Amino acid sequence: MIEHAYIHIPFCKNKCKYCSFVSGFNIEMKELYFDALFKEILKKYKNESLKTLYIGGGTPSLLESKDIYNLISKFNLKPDAEITLEANPESVEKIKFQNLHDIGVNRISLGCQTFNNDVLKYIGRLHNEKDVYDSIEIIKNTGFENISIDLIYGLPFQTADIFKMDVKKALSLNLKHISTYGLKIEEDSYFYTNPPLNIADDEMQAQMYLYLIHTLKENGYIHYEISNFAKEGYESCHNIAYWKNKNYYGFGLNASGFEGNLRYTNVSDMKDYLSNPLKHKEENHITQTENMENEIFLALRLKEGVNISEINKKYNIDFDEKYKNIKEKYKHLLNYNGKTLSLNEKGILVSNEIMAEFIS
Repeated sequence: MIEHAYIHIPFCKNKCKYCSFVSGFNIEMKELYFDALFKEILKKYKNESLKTLYIGGGTPSLLESKDIYNLISKFNLKPDAEITLEANPESVEKIKFQNLHDIGVNRISLGCQTFNNDVLKYIGRLHNEKDVYDSIEIIKNTGFENISIDLIYGLPFQTADIFKMDVKKALSLNLKHISTYGLKIEEDSYFYTNPPLNIADDEMQAQMYLYLIHTLKENGYIHYEISNFAKEGYESCHNIAYWKNKNYYGFGLNASGFEGNLRYTNVSDMKDYLSNPLKHKEENHITQTENMENEIFLALRLKEGVNISEINKKYNIDFDEKYKNIKEKYKHLLNYNGKTLSLNEKGILVSNEIMAEFIS
């Protein structure tokens, strides 16, 4: 039974220079896109009772509240379901967000990235620092309590002092959740073909990240996943489902899903999607071994780490024996108590290297 769903909204007023997502399409394509999206939902969704629904993008907050209602109404949602909408500050409006709250959206993820106006302009964002404060005030005043913002460290011209100020200003908002990401220049981004100036090297990014960990912990945030911090009880239920290797639907252009033993990614070409929203550009039927490795890999992103007895029981293995060489190789980077295996602070800095060891 699938209890989680992601919907991709690819519309943006402007594509940020670091962005490699399939986005940037004009909102005028909305009707055509929604026709295809609803066809996909109708064919794939089996009316399961969902625990989480995540509407991401792109900039979903460009949509009207009635559009979001039409999306939400297609699903059978549990009474306490977490319904997340991604938003950008420049598209936050009081009436719209009051309506969003009234129709059941209960979590907002706001793309802040940085509070520095010069850096914001350089990376192609349309908002400024004041817009962040104004939008947060609107979101809070329209009834939302569960609010998250995104921050990026290692941006062009973002010095250590600028990043420390970003963290300080984020804390001043007294939000329930903060997501943080190191800048990675991906192949499909503007920055890939137009390399930015003055970006932090790996060492500087590591120092920014460690500062972030310590400062947010000191201010009452739980570092529950490599890139995510939350006040107690406000961890992202939807994203935790990913990291616990749960099945989930992926609806929309280039959306990924995991149904049964099938991992898939929808087509990324808009014309292809509009003509056949059920077409996948990638499909991978996961074996039991691959599923086990994915489960371990993903669990290492979480603070709680790998539950060894659960893995042993589910996959009929002896975890300690099977992975003894990896445990020994990285023992200085791991927390191990016989029941769970997780990354320590130094291990998080080289997490990709360690996690890759568990993939055949």
